[in-house]
Amino acid sequence: MKAHLDSFVLAVRYLARWSLISLLVAILAGTASALFLFSLDAATAYREQHPWIIWLLPLAGFAVGWIYLRWGSSVEAGNNLLIDEIHDPKNVVPLRMAPLVLGGTVISHLFGASVGREGTAVQMGGTLADQLTKVAKLAPGERRILLMAGISAGFASVFGTPLAGAIFGLEVLVIGRMRYEAIFPCIAAAILADQVGLAWGVHHAHYAVAAVPPLTAWTIAAILAAGVAFGLAGMLFARATHALSAFMKRRVAYAPLRPLIGGTVVACAVWALGTQRYVGLGIPVIVEAFTQPLPVWDALGKLAFTVASLGTGFKGGEVTPLFYIGATLGNALAPLLDLPFPLLAGVGFVAVFAGAANTPLASTVMALELFGPAIGPYAALACVVAYLCSGHAGIYRAQRGSKLPFNARRDEYPKVDQSVGQDVNQRVDR
Repeated sequence: MKAHLDSFVLAVRYLARWSLISLLVAILAGTASALFLFSLDAATAYREQHPWIIWLLPLAGFAVGWIYLRWGSSVEAGNNLLIDEIHDPKNVVPLRMAPLVLGGTVISHLFGASVGREGTAVQMGGTLADQLTKVAKLAPGERRILLMAGISAGFASVFGTPLAGAIFGLEVLVIGRMRYEAIFPCIAAAILADQVGLAWGVHHAHYAVAAVPPLTAWTIAAILAAGVAFGLAGMLFARATHALSAFMKRRVAYAPLRPLIGGTVVACAVWALGTQRYVGLGIPVIVEAFTQPLPVWDALGKLAFTVASLGTGFKGGEVTPLFYIGATLGNALAPLLDLPFPLLAGVGFVAVFAGAANTPLASTVMALELFGPAIGPYAALACVVAYLCSGHAGIYRAQRGSKLPFNARRDEYPKVDQSVGQDVNQRVDR
């Protein structure tokens, strides 16, 4: 009885302590995401009202590149820096990462780069959370948990998907594994951060999947085939972005010139095509993918514009462009697979992200939160197949790898890293 009572007391102390810390993380991350989303809406509205501003994109890219070269070299790794700090805690993430990535991303959207928003929210959430390390006197293992909670809070508050945000923070670190020692802080921070954003007046886009057909042998086979296509699309996106980034770094030594070149290419492409359909977030096109048939070149166009933007150094995230690519690709594949295009748009929305980020569980839960439970079996199948078919290619270079199921021997089981849990237990014991 004494042992059970001691264990219960420790659990209550743990819950009370991490509830308070998670609340602070949620307030910081949710508020930062709200400011970011409001700024993004204003920048997007201005660009749409003044389309000529796209010609200033090269100068905007040069300015952001110069600022990062002058003051942001230590935080330029972005999401990868946060993941590295979780794996191998060294120094508190510099606070300047938050305003730099916020300003850099808003400028990118204002002038017409094709970038997302997840990276910015995650970096702000992780950076602001990490500032609590010294205040709360956290041990290295606890700091890992704090950073994971910050990542979850940032993701949840920018997309309005608290459960997916929590799982994303647990799943994104190591391919094929989840770190359950941080499950309560991540869930608490994600749910609370989403509520903080809503309290500030944030409104998230809604997508409707009107009718979901019953599961049959054909619909399952069609979803599996679509999952392969989504996985290949995610792999192509990740590899092309990394390849272009590496090429630009080899060929262009002065960093600010890279986004200047990329901005020139994007601006000329917009002029040549006569449309800004493939720049910015592209939310209106994503909505179209759920309401009307679209051509496959919408997915190809967004992929090309986003690779050109991110690969040359513009700041922002990858996830919303992946949503765009997945939704439009699913829409285009629907007639070939004899499935409703809203269903395949919703499935592609999450499955390309699952393949590119190696996060099939977070992507599946996101589908449930965005589109309802009826889409769950289809989304789960497609996300897992996309994850398997994308291999180890991923948008986050700092992700640690593990063997995929078809590469592992039958008698081979992954060793679980217990260091974080041991650190926490030692801290509690002290």
